[in-house]
Amino acid sequence: MEYGRLGKSEQGSSKTEPLPNEQNFDTSKKSPTLKLLLVFSVVFLVASAVSVAVIVMLRARASGGSAPKPSVAISRTCSRTRYPNLCVNSLVDFPGALSATERNLVPISVNVTLRRFGHALSLSTEINNLDMDAHLRSAYEDCLELLEDAVDHLSRSLTSISPDSESSGSTQDVVTWLSAALTNQDTCTDGLDEVKGKIKDQMDEKLTNLLELASNSLAIYATESGGDELDGIPIQNRRRLMESDVNSPEHSQDSYPKWLGRRERELMDLPAAEIQADIVVSKDGGNGTYKTIAEAIKKAPENSDRRTIIYVRAGKYEEDNLKVGRKKKNLMFIGDGKGKTVITGGKSVADKLTTFHTASFAATGSGFIARDMTFENYAGPSKHQAVALRIGADHSVVYRCEVLGYQDTLYVHSNRQFYRECDIYGTVDFIFGNAAVVFQNCNIYAKKPMASQKNTITAQNRKDPNQNTGISIHACKILAAPDLKKGEFQTYLGRPWKMYARTVYMLSFIGDHVDPHGWLEWNGDFALDTLYYGEYMNNGPGAALAQRVKWPGYQVIKSDSEASKFTVAKFIYGSSWLPSTGVAFLAGLSA
Repeated sequence: MEYGRLGKSEQGSSKTEPLPNEQNFDTSKKSPTLKLLLVFSVVFLVASAVSVAVIVMLRARASGGSAPKPSVAISRTCSRTRYPNLCVNSLVDFPGALSATERNLVPISVNVTLRRFGHALSLSTEINNLDMDAHLRSAYEDCLELLEDAVDHLSRSLTSISPDSESSGSTQDVVTWLSAALTNQDTCTDGLDEVKGKIKDQMDEKLTNLLELASNSLAIYATESGGDELDGIPIQNRRRLMESDVNSPEHSQDSYPKWLGRRERELMDLPAAEIQADIVVSKDGGNGTYKTIAEAIKKAPENSDRRTIIYVRAGKYEEDNLKVGRKKKNLMFIGDGKGKTVITGGKSVADKLTTFHTASFAATGSGFIARDMTFENYAGPSKHQAVALRIGADHSVVYRCEVLGYQDTLYVHSNRQFYRECDIYGTVDFIFGNAAVVFQNCNIYAKKPMASQKNTITAQNRKDPNQNTGISIHACKILAAPDLKKGEFQTYLGRPWKMYARTVYMLSFIGDHVDPHGWLEWNGDFALDTLYYGEYMNNGPGAALAQRVKWPGYQVIKSDSEASKFTVAKFIYGSSWLPSTGVAFLAGLSA
């Protein structure tokens, strides 16, 4: 949510769409991590030559050069994508593609995309030493981080779908990772759109067609895995499952993986004093502790399958843009409670940073958990976009936490996320991003914004109809903060940041501060017929439906079967991974 996301009422003019102990590897066991490292090695050894060839070929096509005639399989496969010409041109010259079946074109497509992303990352890294102003440097560094993460997602996807792969990645995993790769590139592009100059132009050239290639790979995999997009319903909910019926609403949260010990299952509710933490952070220092959270993160192991617990004692911690990177997996942060353990910061876009770069705390390492803490950005409403917490970590959980800010408080960037019993405060677009995320038993507070602003609780930015992403707000309370007086400012349930925005409110209490129309346009009729906004059996004075918007994409959800598609069990497939966190959750619509 960059400056381009300030609405008409804020800018006074119309606007366009915006913009985890060290691990020893036993090579004889072929661990998933090792296989991923091997994939990386192979990819980067060949990426440059292949990607240059692809770029040259694509430019030749654009200049009218001749192309091999695509096979029937390629033509049929590419006809299902959003960018069919690019799809054909990217596949026909790839070794073996012309004789490949439609099913075999799936890994070939991901391979082509992975190599292009790897080459783009390599080229982008080469200009790191060039002079850049603060804003350009922020956008550039975002792109490097996002490209690295995208290469990781694409590599995992490729190892999961390759015919001879031993990877355990499921259909839902692959759709999630491909969706995240696409979101990463979209975020990179949004940041670059804010800056100008030769370096920006160089980056644009290096990133040519990445977004489209990622979209095509997702479409090819999604359709081959089992279905077309139907009426905005999450594509992964109709796909042929490649595992047992573990994801049904009836699958109890009391059923845990066999490898999970009882102690870990209880971690989420044990008092902090009773938990034997691996790392302890204390403002006062002392034996066996660290004074800063940054030191604790650095100390944590990389690529660990074991849960690493970091206990952060009560205190206010203001450190510069804390980040749990993608290699820091399975980290769990435990505090002493909301308002007691506070991670804070005041970065904003007013500091010539991208929104992505403003987060007081960010996490991309999979398996991230936070419990009993406050995340805050105190920049204030006049500084516009200022993120308190940004998460792009797959299988992440935020439990009994508080997230404080104004505009863009909580950035649910990508992958699968779950929030339980949290308090979230903000004004404009204060829950935003493109994760597949469920909020459950949370209190969501709209605060007093600036004079010219309207409050919008969500701004979901699903870019592509094949992405399995969206915001599900289930059994929550939509409330007004004490400083927001009734009738003083309009508050809306959300507005569509990108074309296929998807948000639902289910079985939640909605206060009378919410405008009777419920939802707000982004800009004119943009996305009103392609979005999916739904409400199901909400209650409270703000839940009345009589005056709701009449957009083609908005609907009152009337059936349990449709509403259940947005539950923990089906939307984020939480029954297959949340038990390992020890967090209580409601799998279906009700207990």
